[in-house]
Amino acid sequence: MTDIKLKDLRYLVAVADARHFGRAAERCFVSQPTLSAQLKKLERYLGVQLIERQPNNVSLTDAGGQIVDRARRILEASDEVVTLARAHRDPLAGRLRLAMLPTIGPYLLPRVSQSIRRALPRLELRLYEYQTVPMLQKLKAGELDLGILALPVDLEGLEARKLFCEPFTVAVPQRHRLAKRERVQPADLEEETLLLLEEGHCLRDQALEVCSRVGAGESQDFRATSLETLRQMVATGAGITLLPELATQGAYGDARGVVVLPFAKPAPVRQVGAVWRKTTARRPAIDAVCKLIADQAG
Repeated sequence: MTDIKLKDLRYLVAVADARHFGRAAERCFVSQPTLSAQLKKLERYLGVQLIERQPNNVSLTDAGGQIVDRARRILEASDEVVTLARAHRDPLAGRLRLAMLPTIGPYLLPRVSQSIRRALPRLELRLYEYQTVPMLQKLKAGELDLGILALPVDLEGLEARKLFCEPFTVAVPQRHRLAKRERVQPADLEEETLLLLEEGHCLRDQALEVCSRVGAGESQDFRATSLETLRQMVATGAGITLLPELATQGAYGDARGVVVLPFAKPAPVRQVGAVWRKTTARRPAIDAVCKLIADQAG
């Protein structure tokens, strides 16, 4: 077993992900002949075919698929060894791969990024944006260190921490019947046309949960890809929507043709939290970033 090199496992995983020898070689910064030769050598050593090679088609054998699953875990563990060593030298330095939901990142980052840079100058944040399901998958696969998203979520192999509660607001057209109100009750939304994000956004499910209690109906001919699209559609008079509070502040607080109204207390809220792998070696940096976010956004 000592003859199997981590490098060869990385080549195999790259081919599994790319389904193409050339693109896999580019990812691994080697030539295609080198990558192909090393994988054939690995197959000879193991005594089993891992890859089916056909013109314009690369796929894994059953054995190859099972070995790739284990190779990913081995590579993740090897990366954790390196990260753990670096963390012991300086736990608040080095790269931290941070992902946020598309409905959180653009509105939270302006509030917290300067504080993080000032407090953690040696920490190199790599920022990503994913919806909940792919974010959790990448966290579990070791491709991300920390995720900021709406709780609760499935925490198999993961840990979570609540950061802050974010109230929902109602965005209505400027000439809407509710536009002059100081606050609205959920019951005020009865029989309104509700504009929502497309499937896959957890904010869509949360908005539906709030409005289903009072009989607000979802628009059946429109699904938005972003909160900014929702905001613009509200401005045209197509309907109303729910926006998380952070998305109504700062540069986003004065959208033309849109009036944002808070809910009367107790306002519906979403719980924003942080999620990371239980086995992570970056816990000190994660704790520091989480504290700064909670302090600034809470």
